[in-house]
Amino acid sequence: MPDSIFAREGDLFHPTEAALSPWSQQALHGGPPTMLLAREIERFPAEHAMFVARLTIELMRPVGMVPLAVKSRLLRPGRKVQLVEASLWNGEDEVARATAVRIRESAVSVPGGEEPPPHGPPESVVDPAVPSYRGGPAYHRLGVEVRIPTELLGRLGPCWGWFRLKLPVVPGEEPSGLQRICAAADFPNGISNLVEPERMIYINPDLTVYVHRLPVDDWVCVDARTWLEPQGTGFAEGALYDRRGRLGRSLQSLLVEPRP
Repeated sequence: MPDSIFAREGDLFHPTEAALSPWSQQALHGGPPTMLLAREIERFPAEHAMFVARLTIELMRPVGMVPLAVKSRLLRPGRKVQLVEASLWNGEDEVARATAVRIRESAVSVPGGEEPPPHGPPESVVDPAVPSYRGGPAYHRLGVEVRIPTELLGRLGPCWGWFRLKLPVVPGEEPSGLQRICAAADFPNGISNLVEPERMIYINPDLTVYVHRLPVDDWVCVDARTWLEPQGTGFAEGALYDRRGRLGRSLQSLLVEPRP
């Protein structure tokens, strides 16, 4: 059992088996690169407390089981709104890039009100089912705990489930609330598929996560739905909740085609 999603060697991050895709033993699930990029963006220096309100990830090519370097830069400086970019590199090849909107944190008086979770808490899923996909170690088995009601697993269409990051992203660091959201945010197309995964490919080349607050504990609920079109494109959406209520949204563009 790995101790973390990535092992660290100097400035390089080595994916462990807990980062692997459900579909391949050579490529990573989208969640681990997203968390690593989110970590870099949160660590980017700021004069004042900044909140990551939007994170857009471009998955530029499959991210393999290779050492990854992380780079970051400030695209748009500002005291109230900033744009920060982080990227992952395999040697000279850029494999993923994230652009984040960071907004200053300041106490303001706003109306109250919460949108409660549309489903019961994680403990209400007494006999959780985990998607099987392929055999062997993978992110959805080792990296996160997945609780999807058994009656929904294998059914085509909208789906929901609770997700809990089980391992730190890097050794010795407690995952942040944003990293915990990112751990779940790339699952909408995987749990709400409209076609048989053995017959069709429906991969996402990007992921956008909007956040208005951080989760109250380790668990994040994804209430997911997918739309597919006959021109070979699609879209997946996940409404994100914690025990208290709504905390954000994740969006994925989809490439759809028959499996070779």
